[in-house]
Amino acid sequence: MSAAVLICGADEAGRGPLAGEVYAAAVILNPDRPIIGLADSKKLSEKKRNLLSVEIKQHALAWAIASCSAQEIDEINILQASLLAMKRAIETMQTQFGITPDLVQVDGNKCPKISLPCEAIVKGDSKVQAISAASILAKVARDAELYELDKIYPQYGFAQHKGYPTAFHLEMLNAHGVTPVHRLSYAPVRRLSQ
Repeated sequence: MSAAVLICGADEAGRGPLAGEVYAAAVILNPDRPIIGLADSKKLSEKKRNLLSVEIKQHALAWAIASCSAQEIDEINILQASLLAMKRAIETMQTQFGITPDLVQVDGNKCPKISLPCEAIVKGDSKVQAISAASILAKVARDAELYELDKIYPQYGFAQHKGYPTAFHLEMLNAHGVTPVHRLSYAPVRRLSQ
């Protein structure tokens, strides 16, 4: 009998916001320790995501979180930055845990440039448990960053909108200008920084 195939799920969080880093996570779940309640992170409450994040870190065979800065996003574009963050997460996971998956499955329609077999799955975060787990870790890590940015730039309301282009965020951008954590290549920010 062949050994079970080790699948690593990878996903990103934070492609749409105007500020902050884009985060990605890679997770190899333990088949002997199923985690109940995994789903696309966007469909879960923040409280549920935080609880699942702790459980994933405790019980997964391997996991890692990585990111790309707003400056990197501006330099290489958000798609490439998302893929680079996934690549960093996958490679960090391999290094930290010494586990190499047989297959990497990523959410979306493009694979990061990695030396492992990789498969892109559209809506993978709602179809594949390991991708769901990665989406949760990435989202929780990104939200934590935005809570920190909220302390540094309290007038922008990052804790509420997480950097997304809400009416309030756009209003604060107009009132207070662009911060070093804003993505200059995004149209609403670019218009103000010209």
